[in-house]
Amino acid sequence: MVKLRLKRMGKTHYPVYKIVAADSRFPRDGRFIESVGTYNPNLDPMEVTLKEVRIKYWLNVGAQPTDTVRNLFKKEGLMLRLRLEKKGVSAEEIESEVQKFLSLKESNISRDRDKKAKRKLKQKAGKDVKETDAKAEVKAEPKVEPKPEVKEEPKAEVKEEPKAEVKEEPKAEVKEEPKTEPKEEPKAEVKEEPTTEPKAEPKAE
Repeated sequence: MVKLRLKRMGKTHYPVYKIVAADSRFPRDGRFIESVGTYNPNLDPMEVTLKEVRIKYWLNVGAQPTDTVRNLFKKEGLMLRLRLEKKGVSAEEIESEVQKFLSLKESNISRDRDKKAKRKLKQKAGKDVKETDAKAEVKAEPKVEPKPEVKEEPKAEVKEEPKAEVKEEPKAEVKEEPKTEPKEEPKAEVKEEPTTEPKAEPKAE
């Protein structure tokens, strides 16, 4: 499919674009079929040159413009011209309508400038505020705020109930009975009776 799109040209940080008719399969900065205009966004106001006859041809054939290219055509009044031609309006009326549209273009440009200026001011103000805040934070010594004293309420002491002491009952002492040794009965002492031996009489010499 053929597309009307931008091809980047120019230097680094200074882009200039060609408006080209190219196959959608070709790379952006690669080969193209035909150049139909230029676009320089670096100027104020931006500079756009269009080959209207060739652009009309490609649009009638079925080429699709990208969103950016379509917006450029609208700003230049080309899309308005094509719409009126399709409706069958006379050439004089088309020219008068296009001239009215282009006269409003300058007011639109000034309005866009004001918007950009306001946006830049907001960005600068935001940066300044951030820088001043950062400097203030660096200069200001970190104040150590005294911690509020938290009075600890005396904790209700939980009195431990004395544990019921389990008194150990004294063990019944088992008295060992002395072993009863069999008492030996005292033996009846046999009194030896004195033997009455006859005294020997002395022999007479």
